[in-house]
Amino acid sequence: MIKKKKPWLLFAIITTIFWGIWGAFIGLPVENGFPNTLIYCIWSLTMIPPSIFILEMNGWKLQTDKKSILYGLTIGILGAGGQMLLFYAVTIGPTYLIFPVISISPIVTILLSFIFLKERTGVIGTIGIGLALLSLPLFEYTNEEAVADDNQVLWFILALIVLVAWGVQAFYMKLANKTMNTESIFFYMTLSGLLLTPIALFLTDFSKEINYGLNGPYLTAGIQILNSVGCVFLVYAYRYGKAMVVSPVINAGAPLMTAIISMVMLGILPNEYKIFAIILAILASILLALDPEE
Repeated sequence: MIKKKKPWLLFAIITTIFWGIWGAFIGLPVENGFPNTLIYCIWSLTMIPPSIFILEMNGWKLQTDKKSILYGLTIGILGAGGQMLLFYAVTIGPTYLIFPVISISPIVTILLSFIFLKERTGVIGTIGIGLALLSLPLFEYTNEEAVADDNQVLWFILALIVLVAWGVQAFYMKLANKTMNTESIFFYMTLSGLLLTPIALFLTDFSKEINYGLNGPYLTAGIQILNSVGCVFLVYAYRYGKAMVVSPVINAGAPLMTAIISMVMLGILPNEYKIFAIILAILASILLALDPEE
């Protein structure tokens, strides 16, 4: 039923599952002494296998016209560039404040899609979007007080840049799907990520001890492949669904899945903010799934 009537929802659910699992274990390599900058490098490499796979499935039909290259690289650089800025931001600022800021990036996507793509949704869908947006900052919010430091303005500016970059990326992902095949979009996303790896290597402090063991780069690869495969289904979700719906669904659904996994497998009890976010995200997902307009 979902596959025939709402393929976007199927792909969004798959993305949510992969990103939810990824989110639950993403911090392990850093805890084991493997730096974020090298995690980025390995992530960019894990984008290659799924890119090759879906291109082969599509008969290697890579679109190389100027418009496709421009759209593809725009999507890729916005995503990968935002990731790199995020890595730096979390080294100078509090993650419990940075992530709630970035999590509202779907607002940018919704506004751009409403204005330029003329996307609309029904009453049920609008309520679902609203609940999803409300849940996003709560997944990362804590009641800890921020400690003032000289980098406070910088990390906030970087967080805002990432917020805008990822919001615009989602908009362009939907826009590009109107003229490009999904396989080409993902190829250029992969290429963009690889092009930025020299910057990540340059930013890596190799003077510090780095864990090159099994629980370092190899564990990172196993975790980041979940991210990369999730990205594939993300592009397919935007192909079939409205950007103003897909973006809040996945951005609320993935941390919801992460929270559930953390509770069940890792024995982590969420705070009251995260529990409220879980309730809102579940309600949002149900409403958006049932909305007859989608």
